[in-house]
Amino acid sequence: MKNHRAFFQATSLLSAILFLNGCAAVGMTLFGVGAGVSTGTAVSYTLDGIAYRTFTASLPRVERATRTALGRMGIPAGATSKTDQGRAISAKTQDREIEIELEVVSSGTTRIRTVAKQGFFFKDRATATEIIIQTEKALEIG
Repeated sequence: MKNHRAFFQATSLLSAILFLNGCAAVGMTLFGVGAGVSTGTAVSYTLDGIAYRTFTASLPRVERATRTALGRMGIPAGATSKTDQGRAISAKTQDREIEIELEVVSSGTTRIRTVAKQGFFFKDRATATEIIIQTEKALEIG
């Protein structure tokens, strides 16, 4: 009986440690998103590293601002294509493929979604975020 109790306590402790470790990761992720909101960037992320944000601006304005942002960052914009919801812009650096989707929410509202792929498995969330931040700055100036 005593061995069962010790086994149960050890298993419970190990489970709690593993569970709390997961909570810390989730908490730190939420802290990171919250920090972005408090500094004015308001960039959100999907679980797979895609950054997105909605702007109160028309699709043509956001598209021009996105191209300006890419230019400031020294990233040559590639092909632009029409999608069911708006426009898609591709760009490429030496080691990253960048996909930008602009979705019309309404005539004066556009959602931008960016992903910077680095190889097959990795996504560069920082670069995707910076494209959105620079797009916001270009909208404020323009």
